[in-house]
Amino acid sequence: MGEMIVSLDQDIRLDTTRARFSNLLKRHRELTNRLTRDSDKTIFDRLNKEFEAARASQSQEVCLYGEEWNDGLLATLRERVHMEADRKADNGNAGFAVACHPEERVTYRVGNKMICCLEGARIGIQYETSTAGEVYEVYHCVLESKSFLEKMTVLEHTIPFFLPIRDLENDLCSNAKKFIDNVGELLQAYVERKEQVRLMNELYGNQINELYNSLPYHMVEFAVDDCECKVMVSLRYGDLMSELPTKVRVLVWPMHHQSKKHCTSPGSQTIPVRLSFAEDALRIQSLPEAYAEIMVNLPQEIEQIFQ
Repeated sequence: MGEMIVSLDQDIRLDTTRARFSNLLKRHRELTNRLTRDSDKTIFDRLNKEFEAARASQSQEVCLYGEEWNDGLLATLRERVHMEADRKADNGNAGFAVACHPEERVTYRVGNKMICCLEGARIGIQYETSTAGEVYEVYHCVLESKSFLEKMTVLEHTIPFFLPIRDLENDLCSNAKKFIDNVGELLQAYVERKEQVRLMNELYGNQINELYNSLPYHMVEFAVDDCECKVMVSLRYGDLMSELPTKVRVLVWPMHHQSKKHCTSPGSQTIPVRLSFAEDALRIQSLPEAYAEIMVNLPQEIEQIFQ
């Protein structure tokens, strides 16, 4: 009896610590999101207006498929923006829309990317991420080069600071197309992971506690308590361009107050057991879908494990 009291007291202290830690993480996420949103809002609004102006002044929009999207097209765009910058300087700083020939005002669309020429020898890429077939969030990336012979660099962007765009920027000097495509995949995967967590929490938040995720959503952990067991789920996305986890661990162990039919004495099962069926589901399905399947099959699995 004394050991049971000590064990219960330890569990209470552990639950209190977890609750405080979860609250701290929640406040940290809210503060980070607010700071990021406020600091990027001015840049986003300005670039959004600039991209809208570029689209409004276009003579046509060209959709590119397959091999039509290549580095040769980017070279053409680079040449065009530098010629336009030189023409504007020769015209005594005349407006970009006036200086630009109508036949050259072309916007290119490649999948979820819109690519256009911007004033000042810059190339703009607008990324339209989507979920469930609908546009979800829009991001911008502006490239520039001092001359046609120099490599392009990222001048400014509205991509979240915790995504490694600067690491991808190394590809700009050798393969600008690869850089643009990789940034698009990075953003789409990030949005998909974030939306999966949001939707799971929206649908099943009353069952989930201790939910934690990193800013890029490449680490997700949460716990599920029912009357007989506790389930801990840990997901790791080794590749930030992945929408499904590469490392999954799901552990389960009975609660101290569970019935005797699953355990000979309260708290006797102290070593957690891995739920392989749950790990398999999380590797191949979206988070909300996998969660629903796990909860349906969990009672039967628990009975087989602990009976």
